[in-house]
Amino acid sequence: MTNKSEIESLIYLLEDPDPEVQTGVKNRLNELGEHAVPLLDQYKSESVHDSERQSINEIIHKITYGALLEDFSALVESGIQGRRSLEEALFVLARFGNPTLRVSEYKQKLDDMARQIGGDIAYTPSLNEKMRILLHFIFRELRFRGDSKNYHNSENAFLDRVIDRRKGLPIMLSVVVMMLARRLNLPFYGVNMPIHFMLIYQTHKQNILIDPFDGGTIVTYDQCYYFLKKNGIEPRAEHLERAETSDILTRCIRNLMHSYAKNGYERKVTDLKQLLSIAEMQK
Repeated sequence: MTNKSEIESLIYLLEDPDPEVQTGVKNRLNELGEHAVPLLDQYKSESVHDSERQSINEIIHKITYGALLEDFSALVESGIQGRRSLEEALFVLARFGNPTLRVSEYKQKLDDMARQIGGDIAYTPSLNEKMRILLHFIFRELRFRGDSKNYHNSENAFLDRVIDRRKGLPIMLSVVVMMLARRLNLPFYGVNMPIHFMLIYQTHKQNILIDPFDGGTIVTYDQCYYFLKKNGIEPRAEHLERAETSDILTRCIRNLMHSYAKNGYERKVTDLKQLLSIAEMQK
């Protein structure tokens, strides 16, 4: 029977300089499976060395990936339709980067953010003013922003890390807005524009485009068409239409694949390709 002392001894041996010892330790930890994860996670959180934390995270990922794959497949099979199911899928995807993620804590963080601004939203009759209040709250008060300095960092593409760091890719900043908007019953949705993901605020009177990477700035359709032409893309009407939630999910996975490929993590790219193929089955 597995005991705590064995796992602690194995964790200690992870620092052994002999590659054969390290390989044997990793194989044994993989055999122990889920029983080893809590102590591995604790040791990871206490480690001061980035390389050591990365090594432990890789072991945890290998142990837990099967459960992630099963949960992700079940979600996709039930249908990624609407902002709520998108949130569920993106939190499962976040476990790819943080295998011991406590999803309930992050849902609570989103609930708390929505609660902070909920009164102001509720007592404002104008739909456009509600939009401005939420954007000001997210991008000015909470200071969510685009990460232009380290754009391809995988942390910019995981929902939990974007919530913690308050910076990320355009699509993940959009997701944060959409998730708070869902809680506040506001019509913010994604726009799957090539190169640069956007937000749209849809009312019965108008559609308003918003750039989440530029602090929630309102932009015109002409500005977006100019941006596309400048980047060698012939604009089409569908480029600025409301995105299907399934398309948002697949784009999030592709962003992660690009990030990991750029940084040489081919094994992670392979696993993400498997998740992408599952996500695309729904489309």
